[in-house]
Amino acid sequence: MSLLKLNDISKLYHQGEIELHALTDINLQFEKAEFTALVGPSGSGKTTLLNLIGGLDSPTTGKILLNDTNLSELKEQALSQFRLFQIGFIFQAYNLVPVLSALENVELVMVLQNRPVSERRNRAEHYLNLVGLKELMHRRPSALSGGQQQRVAVARALAANPKLVLADEPTANLDSENATALLDIMHNLAKEEETTFIFSTHDVRVMERAERIITLEDGRIKSDHKA
Repeated sequence: MSLLKLNDISKLYHQGEIELHALTDINLQFEKAEFTALVGPSGSGKTTLLNLIGGLDSPTTGKILLNDTNLSELKEQALSQFRLFQIGFIFQAYNLVPVLSALENVELVMVLQNRPVSERRNRAEHYLNLVGLKELMHRRPSALSGGQQQRVAVARALAANPKLVLADEPTANLDSENATALLDIMHNLAKEEETTFIFSTHDVRVMERAERIITLEDGRIKSDHKA
Protein backbone atom coordinates (compact mmCIF):
# COMPACT_ATOMS: atom_id res chain seq x y z
CA MET A 1 0.00 0.00 0.00
CA SER A 2 1.38 3.39 -1.00
CA LEU A 3 2.07 5.92 1.74
CA LEU A 4 1.00 8.88 -0.40
CA LYS A 5 -1.28 9.09 -3.45
CA LEU A 6 -2.07 12.10 -5.61
CA ASN A 7 -5.05 11.50 -7.87
CA ASP A 8 -5.85 13.93 -10.73
CA ILE A 9 -4.51 16.97 -8.86
CA SER A 10 -4.93 20.41 -10.41
CA LYS A 11 -4.40 23.83 -8.85
CA LEU A 12 -5.89 26.97 -10.35
CA TYR A 13 -5.29 30.54 -9.20
CA HIS A 14 -7.23 33.61 -10.27
CA GLN A 15 -5.65 37.01 -10.82
CA GLY A 16 -8.59 39.19 -11.75
CA GLU A 17 -10.10 37.56 -14.80
CA ILE A 18 -6.94 35.63 -15.60
CA GLU A 19 -6.74 31.93 -14.69
CA LEU A 20 -3.30 30.61 -13.78
CA HIS A 21 -2.87 26.85 -13.99
CA ALA A 22 -0.21 26.15 -11.38
CA LEU A 23 -0.66 22.36 -11.61
CA THR A 24 -2.55 20.22 -14.11
CA ASP A 25 -3.47 16.49 -13.97
CA ILE A 26 -0.87 15.37 -11.42
CA ASN A 27 -0.97 11.63 -10.63
CA LEU A 28 1.75 10.27 -8.34
CA GLN A 29 2.33 7.62 -5.71
CA PHE A 30 5.07 7.46 -3.08
CA GLU A 31 6.15 4.49 -0.98
CA LYS A 32 7.70 4.27 2.47
CA ALA A 33 11.37 5.33 2.73
CA GLU A 34 11.42 6.98 -0.72
CA PHE A 35 14.03 9.70 -1.28
CA THR A 36 12.57 11.79 -4.10
CA ALA A 37 13.48 15.10 -5.73
CA LEU A 38 10.97 17.39 -7.44
CA VAL A 39 12.89 19.39 -10.03
CA GLY A 40 12.14 21.89 -12.76
CA PRO A 41 12.55 25.59 -13.55
CA SER A 42 11.18 28.34 -11.32
CA GLY A 43 7.43 28.55 -11.80
CA SER A 44 7.12 24.89 -12.79
CA GLY A 45 4.91 24.08 -9.77
CA LYS A 46 7.38 22.41 -7.36
CA THR A 47 6.61 24.51 -4.29
CA THR A 48 2.88 24.52 -5.06
CA LEU A 49 2.92 20.72 -5.20
CA LEU A 50 4.88 20.51 -1.94
CA ASN A 51 2.38 22.84 -0.25
CA LEU A 52 -0.55 20.71 -1.42
CA ILE A 53 1.07 17.50 -0.21
CA GLY A 54 1.75 19.14 3.16
CA GLY A 55 -1.82 20.30 3.56
CA LEU A 56 -0.74 23.96 3.56
CA ASP A 57 -2.98 24.58 0.54
CA SER A 58 -5.84 22.69 -1.11
CA PRO A 59 -6.07 21.42 -4.69
CA THR A 60 -8.72 22.90 -6.96
CA THR A 61 -9.58 19.38 -8.11
CA GLY A 62 -8.37 15.89 -7.21
CA LYS A 63 -7.52 13.99 -4.04
CA ILE A 64 -4.41 13.70 -1.89
CA LEU A 65 -4.34 10.60 0.31
CA LEU A 66 -1.72 10.22 3.04
CA ASN A 67 -2.03 6.91 4.90
CA ASP A 68 -5.45 6.64 3.21
CA THR A 69 -6.63 9.92 4.77
CA ASN A 70 -8.03 12.39 2.24
CA LEU A 71 -6.51 15.73 3.24
CA SER A 72 -9.24 17.71 1.44
CA GLU A 73 -11.92 16.20 3.66
CA LEU A 74 -10.31 17.36 6.92
CA LYS A 75 -11.51 20.54 8.59
CA GLU A 76 -8.81 23.05 9.55
CA GLN A 77 -8.30 21.87 13.15
CA ALA A 78 -8.23 18.21 12.16
CA LEU A 79 -5.84 19.01 9.32
CA SER A 80 -3.50 20.86 11.71
CA GLN A 81 -3.47 17.86 14.04
CA PHE A 82 -2.87 15.49 11.13
CA ARG A 83 0.08 17.58 9.91
CA LEU A 84 1.47 17.75 13.44
CA PHE A 85 1.76 13.97 13.73
CA GLN A 86 2.20 12.82 10.12
CA ILE A 87 4.32 15.43 8.31
CA GLY A 88 7.68 17.05 9.02
CA PHE A 89 8.76 20.25 7.26
CA ILE A 90 12.27 21.48 6.45
CA PHE A 91 12.44 25.00 5.02
CA GLN A 92 15.19 26.89 3.23
CA ALA A 93 14.96 29.65 5.87
CA TYR A 94 15.32 27.17 8.81
CA ASN A 95 12.35 28.75 10.71
CA LEU A 96 13.92 28.24 14.14
CA VAL A 97 12.64 30.16 17.17
CA PRO A 98 15.49 32.59 17.99
CA VAL A 99 14.92 32.71 21.77
CA LEU A 100 15.02 28.93 22.15
CA SER A 101 18.09 26.70 22.24
CA ALA A 102 18.66 24.04 19.58
CA LEU A 103 17.35 21.44 22.04
CA GLU A 104 14.23 23.48 22.80
CA ASN A 105 13.60 24.08 19.09
CA VAL A 106 13.66 20.35 18.43
CA GLU A 107 11.39 19.70 21.41
CA LEU A 108 8.83 22.30 20.32
CA VAL A 109 6.81 20.10 17.94
CA MET A 110 6.72 17.35 20.55
CA VAL A 111 5.44 19.85 23.13
CA LEU A 112 2.54 20.53 20.73
CA GLN A 113 2.07 16.76 20.44
CA ASN A 114 1.73 16.58 24.26
CA ARG A 115 4.52 14.05 24.57
CA PRO A 116 5.90 13.52 28.11
CA VAL A 117 8.85 15.73 29.07
CA SER A 118 11.29 12.83 29.40
CA GLU A 119 10.32 11.36 26.01
CA ARG A 120 10.68 14.62 24.11
CA ARG A 121 13.98 15.44 25.80
CA ASN A 122 15.37 11.98 24.98
CA ARG A 123 14.20 12.14 21.38
CA ALA A 124 15.51 15.69 20.91
CA GLU A 125 18.93 14.75 22.28
CA HIS A 126 18.99 11.58 20.17
CA TYR A 127 18.32 13.38 16.87
CA LEU A 128 20.64 16.28 17.62
CA ASN A 129 23.34 13.70 18.29
CA LEU A 130 22.53 11.99 14.96
CA VAL A 131 22.99 15.26 13.07
CA GLY A 132 26.28 15.94 14.86
CA LEU A 133 25.17 18.68 17.26
CA LYS A 134 25.47 16.94 20.61
CA GLU A 135 27.97 19.50 21.91
CA LEU A 136 25.98 22.51 20.65
CA MET A 137 22.42 21.61 21.67
CA HIS A 138 22.17 24.36 24.29
CA ARG A 139 23.14 27.16 21.88
CA ARG A 140 20.56 29.48 20.39
CA PRO A 141 20.30 29.79 16.59
CA SER A 142 22.28 33.06 16.56
CA ALA A 143 25.28 31.14 17.93
CA LEU A 144 25.09 28.48 15.21
CA SER A 145 26.26 28.56 11.59
CA GLY A 146 23.78 28.22 8.72
CA GLY A 147 24.69 24.58 8.27
CA GLN A 148 24.22 23.90 11.97
CA GLN A 149 20.84 25.66 11.99
CA GLN A 150 19.68 23.54 9.07
CA ARG A 151 20.76 20.42 10.98
CA VAL A 152 18.61 21.57 13.90
CA ALA A 153 15.70 21.93 11.46
CA VAL A 154 16.26 18.35 10.23
CA ALA A 155 16.42 17.04 13.80
CA ARG A 156 13.20 18.94 14.63
CA ALA A 157 11.40 17.46 11.62
CA LEU A 158 12.45 13.91 12.43
CA ALA A 159 12.09 13.94 16.22
CA ALA A 160 8.31 14.24 15.88
CA ASN A 161 8.32 10.82 14.16
CA PRO A 162 6.53 11.83 10.92
CA LYS A 163 5.78 9.38 8.13
CA LEU A 164 6.62 12.04 5.53
CA VAL A 165 9.20 14.85 5.46
CA LEU A 166 8.83 17.69 2.94
CA ALA A 167 11.95 19.74 2.27
CA ASP A 168 11.78 22.96 0.24
CA GLU A 169 15.26 23.87 -1.07
CA PRO A 170 16.90 22.67 2.18
CA THR A 171 20.47 22.98 0.86
CA ALA A 172 20.13 26.32 -0.93
CA ASN A 173 22.00 28.30 1.75
CA LEU A 174 24.67 25.68 2.48
CA ASP A 175 28.19 25.21 1.17
CA SER A 176 29.13 21.91 -0.48
CA GLU A 177 30.56 20.29 2.64
CA ASN A 178 27.53 21.09 4.80
CA ALA A 179 25.07 20.19 2.04
CA THR A 180 26.72 16.84 1.41
CA ALA A 181 26.85 15.97 5.11
CA LEU A 182 23.21 16.94 5.62
CA LEU A 183 22.01 14.94 2.61
CA ASP A 184 23.93 11.87 3.80
CA ILE A 185 22.29 12.19 7.23
CA MET A 186 18.81 12.50 5.73
CA HIS A 187 19.35 9.62 3.32
CA ASN A 188 20.50 7.32 6.14
CA LEU A 189 17.58 8.34 8.33
CA ALA A 190 15.13 7.71 5.50
CA LYS A 191 16.23 4.07 5.46
CA GLU A 192 16.64 3.59 9.20
CA GLU A 193 13.33 5.24 10.15
CA GLU A 194 11.43 4.28 6.96
CA THR A 195 10.58 7.95 6.51
CA THR A 196 9.66 9.25 3.06
CA PHE A 197 11.50 12.39 1.94
CA ILE A 198 10.29 14.63 -0.87
CA PHE A 199 12.54 17.55 -1.86
CA SER A 200 11.76 20.57 -3.97
CA THR A 201 15.13 21.58 -5.34
CA HIS A 202 17.36 23.12 -7.98
CA ASP A 203 20.43 21.62 -6.30
CA VAL A 204 22.40 19.08 -8.33
CA ARG A 205 23.73 17.64 -5.05
CA VAL A 206 20.21 16.67 -4.03
CA MET A 207 19.46 15.20 -7.46
CA GLU A 208 22.61 13.10 -7.31
CA ARG A 209 21.43 11.45 -4.08
CA ALA A 210 17.75 11.16 -4.97
CA GLU A 211 16.51 7.68 -5.83
CA ARG A 212 13.66 9.10 -7.87
CA ILE A 213 13.49 12.35 -9.83
CA ILE A 214 10.19 13.91 -10.86
CA THR A 215 10.55 16.77 -13.34
CA LEU A 216 7.83 19.40 -13.55
CA GLU A 217 7.35 21.87 -16.37
CA ASP A 218 4.50 24.38 -16.66
CA GLY A 219 2.60 22.63 -13.89
CA ARG A 220 2.70 19.18 -15.50
CA ILE A 221 4.84 16.10 -14.97
CA LYS A 222 7.42 16.05 -17.72
CA SER A 223 9.21 12.92 -16.50
CA ASP A 224 9.28 10.55 -13.53
CA HIS A 225 12.12 8.09 -13.26
CA LYS A 226 14.14 6.12 -10.75
CA ALA A 227 17.71 7.39 -10.51
